[in-house]
Amino acid sequence: MSGGDKLDFEIRPNPRPVSAAERAALMANPGFGRVFTDHMVTIRYAEGKGWYDARVEARGPIPMDPATAALHYAQEIFEGLKAYHAADGGVTLFRPEANAERFVESARRMAMPALPPQVFLDALHHLIEADREWIPTADDGTLYLRPFMFASEVFLGVRPANEYLFVVIASPVGSYFSGGVKPVNVWVSPNYTRAAPGGTGAAKCGGNYASSLVAQAEAIEHDCDQVVFLDAVERKYVDELGGMNIFFVYDDGTLVTPPLTGTILPGITRDSVLTLAREEGRTVVERPVSFADWQADAASGKLREVFACGTAAVITPIGGVRFPDGEFTIADGNPGEITTGLRQRLVDLQRGRADDTHNWVHRVS
Repeated sequence: MSGGDKLDFEIRPNPRPVSAAERAALMANPGFGRVFTDHMVTIRYAEGKGWYDARVEARGPIPMDPATAALHYAQEIFEGLKAYHAADGGVTLFRPEANAERFVESARRMAMPALPPQVFLDALHHLIEADREWIPTADDGTLYLRPFMFASEVFLGVRPANEYLFVVIASPVGSYFSGGVKPVNVWVSPNYTRAAPGGTGAAKCGGNYASSLVAQAEAIEHDCDQVVFLDAVERKYVDELGGMNIFFVYDDGTLVTPPLTGTILPGITRDSVLTLAREEGRTVVERPVSFADWQADAASGKLREVFACGTAAVITPIGGVRFPDGEFTIADGNPGEITTGLRQRLVDLQRGRADDTHNWVHRVS
């Protein structure tokens, strides 16, 4: 095998796949990220050799030496995307090329080798082909794909590793939030920030999420579903949620979202929402939004809707906001018309129920 933009994948079918009956039982109520398919993709990288040994094989444990570099120096990145049953019976992905490009950018920030986008896409295709029967047919069901890469070289020393392992696993999933789509409450963290200028905020690396967990736990203690982070410099402006971007909808129909300044993940769902809203003729502005303005505009009625968006949660309305000094509600606390409409448009595109004028839908079969 070569280290170029095209690799030959060796297919090693799982000799002991889950039975059809057991698979059906597992998929009846899969939740999110608890059930996994029969196979995984693995590709190795070595300095001077490039990418090699691409395989589809039985999903299983990854042997790891205690001195594996990723365990000590956190060179690790990942992506998240979904495979859908299309209306015509086929299988599709939504903008996987954007995930492939973001994976390259994350790798660059973490001093890791760039996986060629075509190899990224081929890996997804091969895994979906092997585990097609695991794609849920329920209205809210999808096959969640998790490509990730970590430093696999065995060494202790602060430098970029010379060896890496790229893996793709898959999980049939239902709704991200228990109870389906409904307004969530968010906690504005007074103590923690997600990322600082010059940091890794724009990279999809595990460290960003690990640092959010204590703040997320704080949110749960205050009976909230998600945490909202303010900027790390002034502790004044809204950045994003623990794992989602955020939009504000005003009484004149304008949508506002914080700008991408290096501290916010450039969400693919975020970019899709920007495009769809502009197509509807709405004014869309990327500018800083202070927490003080968020609170004041909600109180005055100027702010009519707020929603979070991301691959896992799609578009989720935010109904209530809590913080150490109090709480407030967005409008009447129910999903707004613009939020609901954008979500429906996006889901219809993802599932092949609407015309794809942007070539966002990637046909697998």
